[in-house]
Amino acid sequence: MEELYKLKYPIGRFECPENITNEDLSKWIEVLETLPKRLSALVDNFSETQLDTPYREGGWTVRQVVHHMADSHHHSYTRFKWALTENRPLIKVYQEKEWSNLIDARTAPIALSLSYLTALHAKLVYLLKRLTPEDMDNSYIHPDGNVNVSVAENIGKYAWHSNHHFAHIKSLADRMGW
Repeated sequence: MEELYKLKYPIGRFECPENITNEDLSKWIEVLETLPKRLSALVDNFSETQLDTPYREGGWTVRQVVHHMADSHHHSYTRFKWALTENRPLIKVYQEKEWSNLIDARTAPIALSLSYLTALHAKLVYLLKRLTPEDMDNSYIHPDGNVNVSVAENIGKYAWHSNHHFAHIKSLADRMGW
């Protein structure tokens, strides 16, 4: 059971600090800024067989993970924009498991999502580096439990999400000797 947990959460679950500091924000934004290059460097030379290998038994393939990251970070970018332009908007969730079973997530070249992540993260980081402390306090409501999520917390969540899925792929590659 513990081994499955480590495969599912190789870096643990996201834990948001009670008081998010400027140092936290800077570290998280750096993760978002470097993810596209780090991810591309990790997977660019993977074969089709490697891309179609699940990172754990019953888990998504590397290809699905890469496409999921693009889909999820697309949603996150929209959530940032909503939080910054509306008063605590209620966001719409998406069915990530179903999205990851669509034909594009299962078969499309990962170059599509890697290019998209590069452009998306460039825009996102440009925005995040220019936010004021007041902007960081803006928030949205996540309908799963009506949870209030601040812009600052969402930065942390998506830095964690970046590292979480990067670790899925990296730990698979290490285990397989790729």
